[in-house]
Amino acid sequence: MIRHPEDHMIHPEAFASRRRFLAQAGLLAAGALLPDIGLGSEWRREMPVIDIHQHQHYHSWTDEEMIEHQRIMGVNRTILLPAGTPVDMPSTHHGASNGLAAKAEFGACEVPDLPGAPAEIEKYLKLGAVVIGELKFGVECDAPEMQRIYELAQAYDVPVLMHWEYKKYNYGFERFHKMLEKYPRVNFIGHAVTWWANVDKDHLDQSVMYPKGKVTPGGLTDRLLRDYPNMYGDLSAGSGLNSITRDIDQARAFLERHQDKLLYGSDCADRHGLAEKGCTGGQTLQKIRELSTSRKMLKNILYANAEKLFRI
Repeated sequence: MIRHPEDHMIHPEAFASRRRFLAQAGLLAAGALLPDIGLGSEWRREMPVIDIHQHQHYHSWTDEEMIEHQRIMGVNRTILLPAGTPVDMPSTHHGASNGLAAKAEFGACEVPDLPGAPAEIEKYLKLGAVVIGELKFGVECDAPEMQRIYELAQAYDVPVLMHWEYKKYNYGFERFHKMLEKYPRVNFIGHAVTWWANVDKDHLDQSVMYPKGKVTPGGLTDRLLRDYPNMYGDLSAGSGLNSITRDIDQARAFLERHQDKLLYGSDCADRHGLAEKGCTGGQTLQKIRELSTSRKMLKNILYANAEKLFRI
């Protein structure tokens, strides 16, 4: 069941679209074998994959295109992250960030400072939603409106996925540890450029979104994953890929020490799903397989952590 983004009513055509999508997505449930990418050990290639970060109608692609994209990548199960109501408010940068700035069409996620946001989200949690997010709005991370959402996540025992982007989405990353301490029973998932740039202890200029070069362990992201049991990391998008390709030795060590806290996601909208053609989701899968030093490590990142966190 879904909500049409134009208002708070549930439209018959929205139900029909969702049913058509789920019927087609069911083809993924059986799970195609992962493509042979020449990595040697069978466990690197044939392990199931749960994609925890994808969007329906992302940049206007069709349901059929999205399903084919996931099939080509070898994804067995996909979690669709919704958008909130299109509104002209500071938190949506006066409409510029509506639809998660990706034209994601449907959603149970809501603009946090919109009146009735918790009730709107709760409606879909009651229908079985497994996550709140992604929260990608221009608000302080510890604002009362956000904390009402965290309280809702606590009540329904679902994780919260947050898009961290300096001076644009979820302000106050340096203060977020206070929310982790205040809501220890809420599992938070970090994602996007500011989250991944801060794996590096020497990352000082927060306006740099895709830093390059060697990584010094002990950055804020590294510490949050280490110190807080309720903090997880989403490896999706170009930011996640950049974090595990800029310094291979450190990336391997980072994945190994946080293997119980990291999740595979794609968050890409190309039409082909092929790593060799630049699909970030496909490239990230390749790199995770290459860097994994054990079957257990790869299993955790590709699907076991997701099964546990989302209870699926």
